[in-house]
Amino acid sequence: MMGARVTRVFSNFNLESRAHREISKVKPSPAPQYPSVAPAQEDSSRFQEEIKKKDEHLHTLLKEVYVDSKDPVTHVKDKEQGLLSKQEERRLAKVGHFSPLDVQTVPKGKISIAEALNVLSNHALSPTTWTAEKIASEYSLELKDVTAVLTFFIPFSKKIVPVKDRKSLQSKEQNLSDID
Repeated sequence: MMGARVTRVFSNFNLESRAHREISKVKPSPAPQYPSVAPAQEDSSRFQEEIKKKDEHLHTLLKEVYVDSKDPVTHVKDKEQGLLSKQEERRLAKVGHFSPLDVQTVPKGKISIAEALNVLSNHALSPTTWTAEKIASEYSLELKDVTAVLTFFIPFSKKIVPVKDRKSLQSKEQNLSDID
């Protein structure tokens, strides 16, 4: 409180003479206009006059236009019904309750990463018990998505391609060592 009072005194000191000094300073002159700008300014004033004039023909055409629009009816949801539908849309996660940072609930039609890895490993270990239909029903997923994941996403299988010709492989290694 005291500091503001002191600074206000210094900021108001000799205020009028400082204001007169700033006002009396020579202002910078504006840059000269390019010679081709003058005709454009005349044209713009003529266009401004034409814009301000009322065009009777256009006005009569606009009077004939009639627009009828209807907004779609919006339904107001009840708060309790909205809460129930939110609970119905989610399910508890089957895997991953080991730490508080793990996902607790998952939206229906989706699956968490931990659950996906668990599903893939279960299917790889026993495909007869963990069929696509059982996985889809247990995790509330669509059957076509589950079958696509099980057929095309195979993270736990390794395929080692045998070398057909060991001599060609060794000659390539020798060529690479010669370059170094």
